[in-house]
Amino acid sequence: MFTIITGAQFGDEGKGKIVDLISDKYDLVVRFQGGDNAGHTVKVGDAVYKLHLIPSGFLLDSRVLIGPGTVLNPQSLAQELEILSRGGIHIGPDKLGIDAKTSIIMPYHIELDGLKESSRSEKIGTTKKGIGFAYIDKVARDEIRLADLIDKKRLLARLGELASQKENSIRELDGNPSVVMDNEFIDLYVSLGKQFAPYMTDVSLEINKALEEGKNVLAEGAQGTHLDVIHGTQKFVTSSCTIAGSACANLGVGPTKVDNVLGIVKAYITRVGEGPLPTELKDDVGEHLQQVGGEFGTTTGRARRCGWFDLPLVKKAVFLNGYTELALTKLDVLSDINPLKVCVGYELDGMSIKYPPELTADLARCVPIYDELEGWSDDLTHVRQFSDLPEAACRYVSYLEEKIGVPIEYVSVGPGREQTFKK
Repeated sequence: MFTIITGAQFGDEGKGKIVDLISDKYDLVVRFQGGDNAGHTVKVGDAVYKLHLIPSGFLLDSRVLIGPGTVLNPQSLAQELEILSRGGIHIGPDKLGIDAKTSIIMPYHIELDGLKESSRSEKIGTTKKGIGFAYIDKVARDEIRLADLIDKKRLLARLGELASQKENSIRELDGNPSVVMDNEFIDLYVSLGKQFAPYMTDVSLEINKALEEGKNVLAEGAQGTHLDVIHGTQKFVTSSCTIAGSACANLGVGPTKVDNVLGIVKAYITRVGEGPLPTELKDDVGEHLQQVGGEFGTTTGRARRCGWFDLPLVKKAVFLNGYTELALTKLDVLSDINPLKVCVGYELDGMSIKYPPELTADLARCVPIYDELEGWSDDLTHVRQFSDLPEAACRYVSYLEEKIGVPIEYVSVGPGREQTFKK
């Protein structure tokens, strides 16, 4: 069985805890795009793990893989492994594999990212971690891959080919070009290459062999649907394809192998950084969602903008991903809000529309049209099965399921593994 899991909104939907919940059913859990600009938090008992690169399936018996469609900062990965090791969790090459073709985020990518964002008159809201510039190099065939990193001669030869280009790019942005050939950085990356050499693998081969043998594979995306570099709210997007179809291309698995596509969606909506968010709330309700929901970025710590559930955006996510099932997270955060609102369409230039306009500038001008639903005051964090939810909460879930047209299979009422249950 091959399952793909993606976020149905702007990221931060709670993919990590759903992967953690279901990964005991999967032999392989694989990350298929993004870099350490994404983050997921997994809580098991009293232990909290904040990760950026390692798929959360490592907590159970799954082997976890980082696919070649990702961009990898080896310093970040080394730090994650060290943090986990201090917590008593050792992840060796038997547990983690990294594709040899994975693009490496170099120090000059990070330098260029920060300089470019600072020079923009209209900010994108990049995390300044070099993600976009690493993807630019991948497309331009100027990347440095994991396979290059583990061979010092090959790395130095590759850097020699690229150095003048990167130095000139940094100078044009008034930065310090010495970062490109800095000996300290080169020595560090050579040592990281030696550290990760035993982890190097062919992810496509591993996945296809596992599927041939009747094993189960879970492909995990980062960010969310509407941050997709092609189909998202361009230019306020990430630098990779976040939708389910890209999992096949990024991992080297044919689309006929896909059995399920699981979408993760919050009971409201959030967004980090710039870009349109039609249902954004800048009032007490928005502050309630932010504070009660702990809506602060795992990677950046930035406060997330919060708004009512946006059905048109989720309907678009259903079309883009082909979801077969959904998981609804953070239902507990809506307690003590009455009435609840759900955006069912927009008004744009005097017309009522049910689907997001294609252009980002038009989406930014959309005025939401709402349905109102009865709220509830009960604390949901102790609920462990759907039938024990208050009637109003059950109606809210059923309403969303009917409007979206995809079954909601999981409901989450807190960060703990035990707080997510089958509907």
